[in-house]
Amino acid sequence: MDDIDLLVIGGGINGAGIARDASGRGLKVLLCEQHDLAAHTSSASSKLIHGGLRYLEQGEFGLVRKALGEREVVRRQAPFLVRPLRFVLPWEPHLRPRWMLRAGLWLYDTLGRRSAAFPASRAIDLGRDPLGALLSPHLRQAFSYADAQVDDARLVVLTALDAARRGARILTGTRCVELRPAAGRWQVHLQDRAGHPQTLSARAVVNAAGPWAGGLLERMHARSGGPALRLVQGSHIVLRRPWPGDDACLLQQPDGRVVFLLPFADDHLLVGTTDTDYRGDPARCHVLPAEVDYLCTAANRYLREPLSRAEVVWQFAGVRPLLADPDPQAAKLSRDYRLQLHDGAAPAVHVLGGKLTTFRVLAEEALDLLRPYLPQMGAAWTASGDPLPGSDWGDAGQARSRLQALAPWLAPDTAQRWARAYGSRSAALLQGVRGMDDLGEAFGGGLHAREVAFLRDHEWARCAEDVLWRRSKLGLRLDATQVARLQAWMQGR
Repeated sequence: MDDIDLLVIGGGINGAGIARDASGRGLKVLLCEQHDLAAHTSSASSKLIHGGLRYLEQGEFGLVRKALGEREVVRRQAPFLVRPLRFVLPWEPHLRPRWMLRAGLWLYDTLGRRSAAFPASRAIDLGRDPLGALLSPHLRQAFSYADAQVDDARLVVLTALDAARRGARILTGTRCVELRPAAGRWQVHLQDRAGHPQTLSARAVVNAAGPWAGGLLERMHARSGGPALRLVQGSHIVLRRPWPGDDACLLQQPDGRVVFLLPFADDHLLVGTTDTDYRGDPARCHVLPAEVDYLCTAANRYLREPLSRAEVVWQFAGVRPLLADPDPQAAKLSRDYRLQLHDGAAPAVHVLGGKLTTFRVLAEEALDLLRPYLPQMGAAWTASGDPLPGSDWGDAGQARSRLQALAPWLAPDTAQRWARAYGSRSAALLQGVRGMDDLGEAFGGGLHAREVAFLRDHEWARCAEDVLWRRSKLGLRLDATQVARLQAWMQGR
């Protein structure tokens, strides 16, 4: 039986962040994930590293301040992955008065830290601004502010990769089937996708199972009472439509919600999100037709050229685990998190709620709660510690220049995609490669066997879906025949 310090259950952003932090503090860590890394909520976000401007209206000042502080930390630790964007907020007088938007943006600036990457907000004239050409002619005035975009699933994978480099064991396709306290420790039974069992003993457990965390909390402690979490589905649609690469829009809606228009995958537009209460298995959520209609209608209130259902080339939904609240409006639920410590027969921390941007500080707080039970752990380190793997070449633009110098024969689209996805790790992909022929079989969209093998060997990719929708977004580029060929290649190896 293996003997470890910490078992982390859940391979989303919070679980990966906790495994990384704990490994860096010298703990012996194992992370188990029943499916793939970022298989659910952590690959179905709006893909933003942001404070959450709309949360100010809900009085979530502490959460916004914390998230804005983390925005700069995450950008610094993954500069090639995190891209600052200018967000444009058109003013509609009948929705919110101008002074209210100006005051909210002033507060957002004040709670955050201004920098070259994140300048202060300002008023803009849409008649003179290039983005105005894409918006309805009746829109004259707007405000701009700064936040950032990230590939959420890749952030999870790189965080897990750093945890593994620091000694953590990362087991995907592995369920925790039983947890039992005994003699101050947790006796753990795991089972992989082939049905093979594994037993281990852990001094402490962190439940970072996302939408499954509430149910696991009840099972571990025979907890009674109301649910700890309220599950809310958020859906997005993706359209093949040109959009300015460094601009995004935040669109106010008559029902009080907001909808984002975001650049995506170079030549696509991402529209989201919805807030709909969800009941059922979080792994089985899917976009509802009414949600597609809602998002198209929401965008069309502002766009010069309206969206249509026929333009939608991809849609995805994820279940957000939000703190339980009797408020009937899902959109008004807090995006903050709660860490619940149980120190009965054996210590456990349960992660309830949370958002992508605050994963690092959440991990730090979770481990600080466990310090009395794991006194050998080192000090907190991630706020100013080493950047994530791939960051040695700087931001995506700098990484692309280094990559093109290293491999001038690489197709420009592929060089740009690799720079944004792998950063300096692109050099490992090219080891021993002298030209395109050495990249192996081409599956389409610039994807070759060499890259697929790299993702399989170093990033836990096991099937075509892992490669095409979480390690990349090349699912937008490959047709059904190409996907089948890729899946057959991976199964054959």
